[in-house]
Amino acid sequence: MKIALITDTHFGARNDSEVFNDYFFKFYDNTFFPYLQEHNITTCIHLGDITDRRKFINFKTLQKFRHDFVWKLGQMGVDTHVIIGNHDTYYKNTNEVNSMNSLFTSFDGKLEPWIYEKSTEVEFDGCKMLFVPWICTENQEETMQKIASTDAQVLMGHLEVKGFTMYKGFANFDHGLDREVFSKFDCAFSGHFHHKSTQGNITYLGNPYQMTWSDYGDKRGFHIFDTETREIEFIENPYTIFKKLEFNDRDKSYENFDASDYKDKYVKVVVINKINAKTFDKVVDMLYNVGVHELTIVEDFSDFDATFVDDKNLQLDDTLSLLNTYVDEVDTTADKQRIKTDMKRLYVEASNNVV
Repeated sequence: MKIALITDTHFGARNDSEVFNDYFFKFYDNTFFPYLQEHNITTCIHLGDITDRRKFINFKTLQKFRHDFVWKLGQMGVDTHVIIGNHDTYYKNTNEVNSMNSLFTSFDGKLEPWIYEKSTEVEFDGCKMLFVPWICTENQEETMQKIASTDAQVLMGHLEVKGFTMYKGFANFDHGLDREVFSKFDCAFSGHFHHKSTQGNITYLGNPYQMTWSDYGDKRGFHIFDTETREIEFIENPYTIFKKLEFNDRDKSYENFDASDYKDKYVKVVVINKINAKTFDKVVDMLYNVGVHELTIVEDFSDFDATFVDDKNLQLDDTLSLLNTYVDEVDTTADKQRIKTDMKRLYVEASNNVV
């Protein structure tokens, strides 16, 4: 039996941006749903963070999410199962109040059977799985007991495990559960961290699409799980929304520059060399005219107040790389790794509007 696995869809992300919403559904309408239909995939497991903001949802986002994702799966005859993630919960210490419960509970107060807010054993074609929603203070003891006692060989959850990477280029996460907790399972799959990675029997599936510049250059998509072989197949999302352009007219001609690939993108122009200002202005005008969503130019760091940092070592790259380079160059006896870790956490929270 083949099952579609998807996670961290974050409907309503980026303050309910219609640009990102359109980008998300370009993937669903042109890649995800057609693949399920073409390959006769009739079961889907969502591993948490189906919505983005923990405390509320925009009505327009809700309508699009209900009609064009949840109901679309129903109309296609796809048996869908949703595991509650941390972004789906209102409180941080309990999963009791969550978006899926509030949005889809029936009029008589019964929770829909396809929503999992507690650890639950579910069987698919003879393959028993343990669904593990976000582990919080209230359910931690019960969840650990369930993990220890289950005879399920496959785990699906929304976990925080030490030693994995949250985003590409980040240091490995230094707190959470030990990998040994899940050693009894043939395979364990998780949402939560947006970067796809595997260590031993544990796989973080990664989210389906780019959401911040931290995702640039990182492959995104969804997976197909085979209940017989226990193998997963990665189906890549062909669409991106972030794109970089390195401008260097010392080594490259822009006479035939084609800006069409930058349409509907968030574009970062990194100026390596700018010999001819008119050529540069022409390229920028072409980018604007083709219809970029946003254009950022990284040209110099004259406003970067770091008189005691060796500027020649600064690389023109994303914010996190700059911050790490800055910390490396500062003359201090403080724990630089701890400083960089704290800065990364603050950056992630700011980028993802974590409340």
